[in-house]
Amino acid sequence: MIYLIPTTLSDDGPINIISNFNSKIIEKLRIFFVEEEKSARQFIRKISAQFPLQECQWYPLNEHTKPQEIKNYLALLASSDAGIISESGCPCVADPGTDLVLLAHQNNVEIIPLVGPSSILLALMASGLNGQNFAFNGYLPKEREERVKKIKQLEKRSLAEGQTQIFKETPYRNQNIFEDILSCCVLATQLCIAYDLTGAAQSIRTLSISEWKKSKFVFSKKPALFLIGSKILNS
Repeated sequence: MIYLIPTTLSDDGPINIISNFNSKIIEKLRIFFVEEEKSARQFIRKISAQFPLQECQWYPLNEHTKPQEIKNYLALLASSDAGIISESGCPCVADPGTDLVLLAHQNNVEIIPLVGPSSILLALMASGLNGQNFAFNGYLPKEREERVKKIKQLEKRSLAEGQTQIFKETPYRNQNIFEDILSCCVLATQLCIAYDLTGAAQSIRTLSISEWKKSKFVFSKKPALFLIGSKILNS
C-alpha cells in the first residue's frame, strides 16, 4: 500500500502538527517517493531523531519524473509498503503524486491518505468566505496581461455563482499578483490573503478590495494563498 504523508507547511512551523499516528506509520516505512530527498530526510529526522535513514530507499516524484519511471515504481510496491512525501502540506493536492496514485489504483494497490495540514483548507476555513462552493485554481499565468484576464474571470465567476476562488503564486511574485488583484477587481470584492500558514509570520486577513487599497501590506518571500469571494453579511 501507499501512504500519503502530509508534512509541515512552514520551515519554522511546529512539528507536533503531525500526529503520533502518522509518526508510527512513517517509522514502519523504508521506501519513500519524494519531491525532494533532502527536505524529506529533514522532515523524518524531526519526527524521529533515531530513524534509520540509511536503510531507506528514496525515489524522486516531482515535475521531472518521467512516466516510465513512475511505471517502474509499481514493482517496488509488490513486496513493501511505501510513502509519498511532498515539499509541504499534503501530497497530490497542488503537489506531485497523482500519477503514481492513479497508477496504483489501476493495479489494485491500496492508497491510505494520512491526516495533516493542507494550506488550501486552512486558508478557506479562516477566510470567512463561502466554504460550500469553492475552487482551487493553482498558479495563475506568468504574463501579466494573461494573469489579469484570469483574475477578472475568477472574480466574475465568484460574483455570479458565489464560488470562492483560491489560487497561489511563487513567493517572489506575491507582491505582483496582489497589485494586479487590486488594479482589476471591483471595490466590493472580498480578498483573503493567507500568508505563511502555521509559520512564525502567519497572517490571515479578509478585506474588501477598497480596504486593501488603503492598507500598506507588503510581502516578504513566504508562501501565500489568495482567495476571492463576494460574501456580504446580512444586515
